[in-house]
Amino acid sequence: MLSPKRTRFRKQHRGRLKGISSRGNHICFGKYGLQALEPAWITSRQIEAGRRAMTRHARRGGKIWVRLFPDKPITVRPAETRMGSGKGSPEFWVAIVKPGRILYEMGGVPKIIARRAIAIAASKMPIRTQFIALEIN
Repeated sequence: MLSPKRTRFRKQHRGRLKGISSRGNHICFGKYGLQALEPAWITSRQIEAGRRAMTRHARRGGKIWVRLFPDKPITVRPAETRMGSGKGSPEFWVAIVKPGRILYEMGGVPKIIARRAIAIAASKMPIRTQFIALEIN
């Protein structure tokens, strides 16, 4: 699973999910993509599950680009702990996703295979998404 090699600070504030994606919202590498329609935190496990599903369906054909990286640590307090005594320890990593962000891209395969592979990856995501294709006329 994805996680940063090192970070400047161990813990981060939770923050607010508002607005739309200002970067990473155009297809850059492949011909087909999966675009987020809602804001959410997507965990490194969910990203990896989607990537594996796409790779398996494409039968190792074509190329897949993962366009998001989990760089925000989420802390969890131990169960049955009293109030106070500080912030919990980092448990997992998430990528902050805003509407319009491209999550995955795919190229080198026919549109039918890409659509099915991306649909399987979309079912692993906790948000509504849409399939988009780069139309070159």
